[in-house]
Amino acid sequence: MSIDTIYALSSGRPPAAVSIIRVSGPRAHEAGRVLAGSLPDARQAALRTLRDAKGGVLDEALVLRFDGPASATGENTVEFQCHGGRAVVDAVLAALAQIEGLRVAAPGEFTRRAFENGRIDLTEAEGLADLIEAETETQRKAALAMAEGGLRHQVEQWQQQLLTLSARAEAAIDYVGEDDVEPDPTLVEDATALGAELSSWLDRPRVEPLKNGVRVVVAGPPNAGKSSLLNAIAGEERAIVTDIPGTTRDHIEVPLSLDGMPIVLTDTAGLRDTDQLVERIGVDRARLIVERADVLLWLGEPAEAPSHPRLVQVHSRADLPGRAAAPAQSIAVSSATGEGLRSLLERVAELASAFLPGESAVALNRRQAAHITEANNALRGLRISDDPVLLAEQFRTARAAFDQLTGRAGIEEVLDALFGRFCLGK
Repeated sequence: MSIDTIYALSSGRPPAAVSIIRVSGPRAHEAGRVLAGSLPDARQAALRTLRDAKGGVLDEALVLRFDGPASATGENTVEFQCHGGRAVVDAVLAALAQIEGLRVAAPGEFTRRAFENGRIDLTEAEGLADLIEAETETQRKAALAMAEGGLRHQVEQWQQQLLTLSARAEAAIDYVGEDDVEPDPTLVEDATALGAELSSWLDRPRVEPLKNGVRVVVAGPPNAGKSSLLNAIAGEERAIVTDIPGTTRDHIEVPLSLDGMPIVLTDTAGLRDTDQLVERIGVDRARLIVERADVLLWLGEPAEAPSHPRLVQVHSRADLPGRAAAPAQSIAVSSATGEGLRSLLERVAELASAFLPGESAVALNRRQAAHITEANNALRGLRISDDPVLLAEQFRTARAAFDQLTGRAGIEEVLDALFGRFCLGK
């Protein structure tokens, strides 16, 4: 099967100081020579004059050549680092389009080829996709840890342990019935230890709160200052503030970065009994949102606060004359003056951090956790039998789960969904 040679702009949209145009595939070096006349030695940069098929000058550019498999995609690759004006980029792309056997790359196709050629595994590709979409510092660090092979290296160790266990089980099968051969006394014990390690990874904070934001919900009775607090934290007027009870009928969500951590701050309808249909719907929704909150900021009376494991009592409107002193365990806050906001946000950050992976730690997503769980369940099933035939089958099940985790088998639909997230040229 012939493999197309693909090309695309692999840097940001022009205009820019420099734009990178990448060519990858069996005819990449040939295409590079057509435009640049000659190519430098592999993995070295050289200045070349780029020309079109008629000899017209396109640009002065740095040209880099990479020989497969030692390239980003595992194929022969050429990169043109040219000036970043729209006309220059369009002219170079148009010249590449005139070369027979070349076509524009599909979104994510360079990375997909890197995966298919064994340069990265599926977990690294997922990390790279998250890195491209990262908006906060903690998201960037977690994605980088995954993209640089943090999980891949760990899975390789688990796979090696499983192969050793499988070999021991197969050896035991060969000697079943031999009176003078003792069964492997520590096989189940060693497999159980591996299962315990998998369980510890499954207990770690997941990547979803890091990607979607920790849900911080502001709740309380009507006119407690919830919308004013949300606006003060957000630094802009996102919620309507009036003295009329029931002004907030539906929840308002504001994504924010808090000390580099992603949170979703949510204002809710005032919790009270009401006969007004629309407001009652808003109150019912508010109660559901409160139940699902990761961190709950309560602006009502402490005795009326919902039961919640991460509750923060907020004594709002602390600047008003005659306002009673803040109850014990409450944080006094004034949305008007900013009093207490820093203390409140420090407390929120402390509670929110429990949902997020540690600094540069590898955090599993749902797909990865599901396959590790499958492998772990196979190892846990060993406890019911020491029959080497059954043990060998459970080890095969665990190895198959790891193959799906890394992308070696059975994940075509996952690949289509993943690489569809990538931009053109990546």
